[in-house]
Amino acid sequence: MKIVLDRDILADAVAWTARTLPARPAVPVLAGIHLKAAAELTLSSFDYDVSAQITVPVSSEEEGSALVSGRLLAEISRSLPARPVHIAVEDGRAVLTCGGATFTLLTMPEEEYPALPDMPPAVGSIGSDAFATAVGQSATAAGRDDTLPSLTGVRVEIEGDTLTLVSTDRYRLALRELRWNPVRPDLSAAVLVPARALTDTARALTSGAEVSIALALPGDDGPGGDGMIGFEGAGRRTTTRLLGGEFPRYHGLLPKTVNATAELPTALLAESVKRVALVAERNTALRLAFSTGQLLLEAGTGDEAQAEEVLDADFSGNDLSVAFNPQYLLDGLAAIDSDVVRISFTEPGKPALLTGKPGPDGTQDFRYLLMPIRLGG
Repeated sequence: MKIVLDRDILADAVAWTARTLPARPAVPVLAGIHLKAAAELTLSSFDYDVSAQITVPVSSEEEGSALVSGRLLAEISRSLPARPVHIAVEDGRAVLTCGGATFTLLTMPEEEYPALPDMPPAVGSIGSDAFATAVGQSATAAGRDDTLPSLTGVRVEIEGDTLTLVSTDRYRLALRELRWNPVRPDLSAAVLVPARALTDTARALTSGAEVSIALALPGDDGPGGDGMIGFEGAGRRTTTRLLGGEFPRYHGLLPKTVNATAELPTALLAESVKRVALVAERNTALRLAFSTGQLLLEAGTGDEAQAEEVLDADFSGNDLSVAFNPQYLLDGLAAIDSDVVRISFTEPGKPALLTGKPGPDGTQDFRYLLMPIRLGG
C-alpha cells in the first residue's frame, strides 16, 4: 500500500475512528485501526460493541491494507506538520512520512481482525445540529454506574415523525422531543442506546448537514440478539449495540398540574448556584426558599462555612423551601436552551420540573425533572 493524503484529513479521520478504541481490548487486534486503500482510504475500528468507519480522499499509488496501533496512529497524526502525509506499507511495517518527520509502525495480523457489522436498515434522518443538541440535553441525566446498565443509556422512542430521547439516574430525569424524517411513518419502537456512545457520535457528526439513523431491533440480528443502532453522515458511519434491561416507567412522574412556579434568568440563577455552592461539601444540599418576588439560596451549616444570596424572582404560589443537589441543578440549567428558566412545583417532597420558554403552541420540547433532598429537622 502506498498513498498520499492531506495531514488535516488524516488527523480528523483517525480521531473519529480512534474514539471507539477500547481502553482494555479483549484481544490485541481490537486496539488497532484498519486502513484499506483503493480509490479512497477507509479507516475502521471495532470492539464488538461499537464500530466506526470513515472514508476519505487519497492519492493512491498502490492499493492495499494494514492494521496498526490506533492510539499511536492518533497521537502521531495530531503531531505531524501541515504537509502531505505519505504512508507506505511493506514487510510488516507501515512508514509515515510528513515533511522531515518519519515514523515506522509495526503492523498487526489482519487475519485476526473481526469483520465489522453491517449497517442496519435506515429508519429516518434528522438535521445534525438539531440531533446533537437534543442528545446533549437528553443525556444529561444518564447514570454512570455500570452495575445498573439500563440507567447508563438514553431511551430513544420513535413514534411516527416524533423522536423522544430520555434518560434518568433515579435522582433526575431529562426528556427531549423533536421532529425528524422517518422512512416509515407508521414505525413505533423504543430502544436503549449507551449514553456515552450516543453523545460522542452526535457531536462528531455535525460536520454534515444530516444524520441518517439505522436500526435493528432486538432479535433482528439473530436469536437472542440485543439489537443495534447505526448513524451515518458526512462520510462517517458508526454502529452501537443496544443495551438490554428494563427502563423505568417515567410517564407517571411528569406532573400534570402545578401548585407553584418561579421564573428567573437562566444564566443568572446558574451563576448564583455556583457561588453559593462553593461552601457546600460534596453531595450536600443547596437550599432554595421562594417567596413573593424573590429567591433565597443558602448553603452550609452553623458548624461550617456558609453562604447565601438573594435573587429577584417571578414567583406565584405559597411560600416554599426546597433543597437540591447543586450539581444536578446546574446540569439541568445548562441543558435548558432558553434565557429564562421556569421551575414548577406540585407538592412538598415531589420532583420539581425545570423548563425553558414554551414554544409557539405552548408546548415544551425539553423537560428536566429533579428530585429534592430531604433535610433533617
